[in-house]
Amino acid sequence: MIDEQKFVQLLIDKKTQDQAFRKLISLYKERLYWHIRKIVLSHEDTDDVLQNTFVKVYKNIDTFNNDSKIYTWIYRIATNEALTYINKRAKQRNLNIEDFQKQLIENLTEDPLFNGDEIQLILQKAIATLPQKQQLVFKMKYFDEMKYSEISEILETSVGALKSSYFHAVKKIEKIITPQ
Repeated sequence: MIDEQKFVQLLIDKKTQDQAFRKLISLYKERLYWHIRKIVLSHEDTDDVLQNTFVKVYKNIDTFNNDSKIYTWIYRIATNEALTYINKRAKQRNLNIEDFQKQLIENLTEDPLFNGDEIQLILQKAIATLPQKQQLVFKMKYFDEMKYSEISEILETSVGALKSSYFHAVKKIEKIITPQ
C-alpha cells in the first residue's frame, strides 16, 4: 500500500489528481458498493449513491485532514450519502423511514441481483425493524467485520456506544428470528 499522506497529496495536486482519483476508485469502489448496498438495498440506488460519494470525495479532497485514514473518511461520506438518500426517498413517498425500509426489503425478492436465500431474507427483514443507527452498526460489524474502532471513526460515535448498539441489535434480531 502506498503512503497515505503522499497519496492524499497526489489527490489534491491538480497535475496528478485525475490519475490518483482513478486509483482511489479502483481501491475502494467494490467495498464501498457493498457497504452502500447494505444500506439502500437496491442495485440502481447503490450505483447512484456510489457515484454521489465519489463526486463528493473529489470535490472535497482538499478538506481532508489526516486526522483519520482516507478509508474511514470516504466510508463516512458514503454512509452519510446512503442515509441521506434513503431518508429523502422515504420523504418523497410520504413514508416514515421504518415503513420505507420494510418496503425495500419486500422489493428484495424481486431484485434479480439479490442472490440471498430465504434465511438471508428473514435476516434482512429482522434488521429492517431496528433503528437506523443499530442497523448501521450491525451491518458494519456483522457483514463487513469492521472493528469497533473503525466504525467509531466512520460514525463519529464512541466505541462503548457502538458495543451497546450492536448488543441490543443482536438481541432484537435473535428475538425476531428465533421461534418461540
